[in-house]
Amino acid sequence: MQCEKVREQFADYVIDRVDEPRGQEFTGHLASCAACRTELEELKTIWTQLGNVPAAEPGADLRDRFDLMLGAYQNGLQRPARTWRRPIFEFAAAAALLVMGIGIGYRMHAPAASSPELSVLRSELSQTRQMVALSLMQQQSATDRLKGVGWSYQLRDPGTDVLHALLDVLTHDPNINVRLATVDALRQFGNQPVVRRGLIDAMRHDESAMVQIALIDLAVDLHEKESIDTLRQLTQDQGTDPAVRDRAEKGLEELR
Repeated sequence: MQCEKVREQFADYVIDRVDEPRGQEFTGHLASCAACRTELEELKTIWTQLGNVPAAEPGADLRDRFDLMLGAYQNGLQRPARTWRRPIFEFAAAAALLVMGIGIGYRMHAPAASSPELSVLRSELSQTRQMVALSLMQQQSATDRLKGVGWSYQLRDPGTDVLHALLDVLTHDPNINVRLATVDALRQFGNQPVVRRGLIDAMRHDESAMVQIALIDLAVDLHEKESIDTLRQLTQDQGTDPAVRDRAEKGLEELR
């Protein structure tokens, strides 16, 4: 069974509607294809997350409230990433997640989808993953923010909103563990200029030696020549933590 044929059955598999002997062929292919297993696990995770969204209770003023929420969300996208820390974003994210869930549920109960429809479904899943990641990164709980950072690993092609949100967490989050996790998450997007600039800026200003060292290591791994001036400043600043100064010196040697 080819990968494309298997992916066409993902929706049926998630809702346990793959009949035999097709199910045996499906399971056999998953056992030997890591790419399909990964994509299926992502779909199952999304489906589980959608199950946690509370059912909507439409009222007489539903349309007015939806228009107000949508307008607030669109206005929020036009502001700097820092302004996302507002409750209205969380409501908008939940509404968007619910709408996505309705659309995905419809497709999963519909007859076998054609390739164009599958492309639309994958696009919607990608948008939903981004929305969940953004929403979690705005929560008060450090555990939830860590989950939001973790969701970024499922994004193969993140939008600028996600990249700016990750950089905002790296720069402003009060929890060191969250910032360290964000450094690691940003590694996968190291080819993005905005990410490289953000890493260098955070390297200058972060007050945690652990985070600074992680940022230096990442800059070296990315062969980021633009970080040389910052590394040199860290080695010359007497207020720099000795461990950070030592790692900056080694980083300079590796980048020269």
